Amino acid sequence: MQITKEKIQQAINILNEKNIDAWMIFTRESSNVKDPSLDIVVGSGCTWHSAFIITKNGDTIAILGSLDVANVKQKGLYNEVIGYVKNIKDDLLNVLNRLKPQKIALNFSRNSSIADGLTYGMYLELMDILKGSGFENKIISSEEIISALRGRKTQTEISKMKFAIAETLKIFDEVTKFIKVGITEKEVNQFVLNLVRQKGYETAWDENQCPAVFTGPDNAGAHADPTDRKIDHGHILNLDFGLKIDGYCSDLQRTWYILKPDEINPPEEVLKGFNTIIEAVELAAKALKPGVLGWKIDKIAREHIVNNGYEEYPHALGHQIGKVAHDGGGLLAPKWERYGNLPFIPVEKDQVYTIEPRLTVPNYGVATVEDMVQVTDDGCIFISEPQKEIYLVRC
Repeated sequence: MQITKEKIQQAINILNEKNIDAWMIFTRESSNVKDPSLDIVVGSGCTWHSAFIITKNGDTIAILGSLDVANVKQKGLYNEVIGYVKNIKDDLLNVLNRLKPQKIALNFSRNSSIADGLTYGMYLELMDILKGSGFENKIISSEEIISALRGRKTQTEISKMKFAIAETLKIFDEVTKFIKVGITEKEVNQFVLNLVRQKGYETAWDENQCPAVFTGPDNAGAHADPTDRKIDHGHILNLDFGLKIDGYCSDLQRTWYILKPDEINPPEEVLKGFNTIIEAVELAAKALKPGVLGWKIDKIAREHIVNNGYEEYPHALGHQIGKVAHDGGGLLAPKWERYGNLPFIPVEKDQVYTIEPRLTVPNYGVATVEDMVQVTDDGCIFISEPQKEIYLVRC
C-alpha cells in the first residue's frame, strides 16, 4: 500500500498544480471492466456502482456498495468511506454538494488509453445522476492528471522497475547460451517463458508475444507471434521482452547475429545497421530532458537512421513504462495523426521512457535495441545497462 499512498498524495499535488478541484473514478464490476486508475490510487476493486474522489484540498472519499466497504476501510487509503444499499445517487450528490467543485475530472480521453477508463455506459449513468444538479456542466477530462500521475515515478516505483530490468537482463544472458542454428522462434519463446515461470514472475504483456522473437530476413515483424521459422547462419535475431514483477514492468529488446562457419565478425552491412541503431539511441538520450516535446526526440533518431540510408521505422521511438508496458501519457513519437496529441506533451522529470528505434538490414533481418531511461533534472540516465555491441552466436 506504500506506493498507493504515495500516488494519492501525488494526485493531490497534481490537482493543485493544474487547479482542478476534484478527480472522480466512477466504475463498477471491476473484475469485468477495470479502470486502469484503480491500480494506481485505489488498490482494490469494486462490485456495485462506485465513486472514488480525490480533491485538491486533500479529501479522499470512497462511495461504494455496502458489501465493499470493509475491504476499502481495511486498506486505510481513503479518509471517508461511505456505503450504500439501494443506490449511489443520494450519497454522491451529497458529497458533491458539500465539496462544491467547479471542475470534476473524469476518466475519458480520445488520446490516451490509460485515461479512458470510464465506459460509455457508466458515463450515461453518471449524467443521469447529475442531471439538474449543475455538476453535469463541470465535467472535464482527467487526461492531464493521469498522464502526470502515471508518468512521474516515485523512487519506490523506480526501484521496482530496476529490479524487473535486472531480472530481464539475466534471462537475455540465458537466451544467448540457448540460441543455435535449427531451433525455431517458437522454441526460443517457450524457453524464455519456462524461465519466467520457474522464477515465479509474469510477462509484461501477452505471452504470445512476450517474448516476441524475429530471426532472419522476411520475418513477421513487430507485434507478431513467434513462428516456426528456424534460426540459421547469417541471421540477425532479435527479442522484444519484459517482465512484470511486484506490479512494475520492464521492456527491453536485444539483437544477436548468428555467425556463419567461416565468419569471425559480422558482415560490414550488419555492423553498420546495428551501429546506426546504437548511435540513434545515444543521440535521442542526449537530447531527452524535461520540457522537450516528444516528437522532437523521435525526429532526432528518425533522421539519423534515414540519413544513413535506411527506411524510417513505422512506430514511435519510445513510450513511457511503469505499471504496464505502455504507461504514462506523452510519447517520443512522430507527428502522425494516429498518435493524437501525445507527441506534443512535454517530457517531465522522473518519467521513464523506452528508446527503441529499428531498421532492416537487407538479406539479414531487423536490427533493434530497446533500453529504458529515467528523465532527470537536466537530462536522462539509463536505468537498463544499454546494449552497445551486437551479441554474437557461433554454432
